Amino acid sequence: MEEILTYLEMTGPGRLRPAPVVPGLALVPADDGRRAIRDLQERVAAPHHWTRLGWADERWATWLADPGHRQWRFEHGGEAIGVLELAVPAGGEVEIAAFGLLPSHVGRSLGGYALTLATAQAWRAVTAAGEPASRVWLYTSSLDHPHAVPNYRRRGFEPYRAERRARPDLDGVVR
Repeated sequence: MEEILTYLEMTGPGRLRPAPVVPGLALVPADDGRRAIRDLQERVAAPHHWTRLGWADERWATWLADPGHRQWRFEHGGEAIGVLELAVPAGGEVEIAAFGLLPSHVGRSLGGYALTLATAQAWRAVTAAGEPASRVWLYTSSLDHPHAVPNYRRRGFEPYRAERRARPDLDGVVR
């Protein structure tokens, strides 16, 4: 199977076009343990075949222990419904490394505001060296939800590159 990766960026915080507020939807630091955020990420990732689903325990432990990777969860009415992970290396370019909602919460008009909260959080990120965010970027896959790219564009992200990638791990998977 092959997927298309679309890379998008936002070059200034003033480019964010917020979605309408969804009462009860909040972004909360994921400080309840590495296992909890891993489990939540895997539940979000499963329908979209994220490559991290195949990671071994050691790789997850290393990834989640890296201070350059910061995790949050989306809550709606106090229930964990999604994830945000930022990769904040030196240099000020912040990657939205993981973003998504649980399948049971997709299609309920939560994604636009969740992305607004995620993007605002990315713009507030400061690197370990104290550098402010200068650019926020991400990539999405053609295996992700069909509304992903339109949602990113509505919030102010602009595509800057696309590439095809073979996914032999998904040969035989029907989409």
